[in-house]
Amino acid sequence: MDSRTISLVRTTFKAVVAEDDGPERLARSFYSILFTDYPGIRELFPAAMDAQRDRLLKAIAYVVDRLEEPDKLMPFLAQLGRDHRKYGTTDGHYIAVGNSLIKALRTFSGTEMWNDEVDAAWAEAIGVITETMLGAAKAETSPPVWSGRVVEHQEVLRNLAVIRLQMDQPMSYVAGQYVSVQIPARPRMWRYLSPATPANDRGEIEFHVRAISGGWVSPSIVGHTQIGETWLIGAPLGGLGVPRDPDRAMVMVGCGTGIAPLRAQLMFMATRRANPKVHLFIAGHHPCDLYELESLWQLSITNPWLTITAITESEDNPWWYMGADLGIPPGIELRVGQIGKIVAGYGAWPDRDIQIVGSAPVVQTTKFRMMAAGTPTENIRHDPLF
Repeated sequence: MDSRTISLVRTTFKAVVAEDDGPERLARSFYSILFTDYPGIRELFPAAMDAQRDRLLKAIAYVVDRLEEPDKLMPFLAQLGRDHRKYGTTDGHYIAVGNSLIKALRTFSGTEMWNDEVDAAWAEAIGVITETMLGAAKAETSPPVWSGRVVEHQEVLRNLAVIRLQMDQPMSYVAGQYVSVQIPARPRMWRYLSPATPANDRGEIEFHVRAISGGWVSPSIVGHTQIGETWLIGAPLGGLGVPRDPDRAMVMVGCGTGIAPLRAQLMFMATRRANPKVHLFIAGHHPCDLYELESLWQLSITNPWLTITAITESEDNPWWYMGADLGIPPGIELRVGQIGKIVAGYGAWPDRDIQIVGSAPVVQTTKFRMMAAGTPTENIRHDPLF
């Protein structure tokens, strides 16, 4: 796409979503058009569409913002195409989605903004997206979906559980990536989770899940997962992973269950002969949220390249926590405060490869504070925030 095409696509999309209710109106209009014009496609989607609508708009925004960065956009679209195989998508589904999106955008743009040139620009953009996703999907030889049987369910906190599964066959993924999962109690409601262990040839996989208040899926996982039930698992996604350069030191920042993909990388690194220095910041709102601190400390004892700093926003545990105080293992520094401010307070980290994992607000705040402290933007990595 040339600069004119990119400008037209970006301008119309930004104009449509600029209003306070713009994103929600566009998403609702898109799905209304899609299900009306192509009724057979409705069965691919969950009954509750709130999360789906939000994810759609964030994905489109992510793509629109990176149309001039093919080195970042194309791998993302290729991964998305491989992931969409789990839905049983066909060429016709991509055509339906593209036509419905253009129709919804045209409806909200109005005649003053939408013309033949804009229409052609969006058609070209959607053509590139579709071609990339379909091409990657058709070229992939791995299964479109794996199944895994729950073999352990451990409630670490009232709102947090560790789930271990035995997959039907091993999955090859890079430590640090994430996958989509579907549980039997919530059909067609796929959610993204990061394996907390590196891939292995035995097909074992572990997830850390926190129940989100008002959520459809995570509370069910934490409170109602049964041993023996079968989950479906989609293809691996994401760009996090251990740098190949063993001399490039790392900073890892993980908040809450965001520690999972970082833990997987550290476990993988512990099997190698040589590793870069790693400074891990593990954070939580309360001391009890540092549920992985003991195991990570044990890892650091035999791997001197790993330094750990623990951070909590509060010195006290919540009223409902009845467990014993976790305690801070020897050699680990404990800081109390806001994670982004504390990490940025160590300096600019100009020569470090930096990964940030956690909720979208935590990632954004930490990233902006580090950039304000002088950290080069290109040194910071995190997955798309949706």
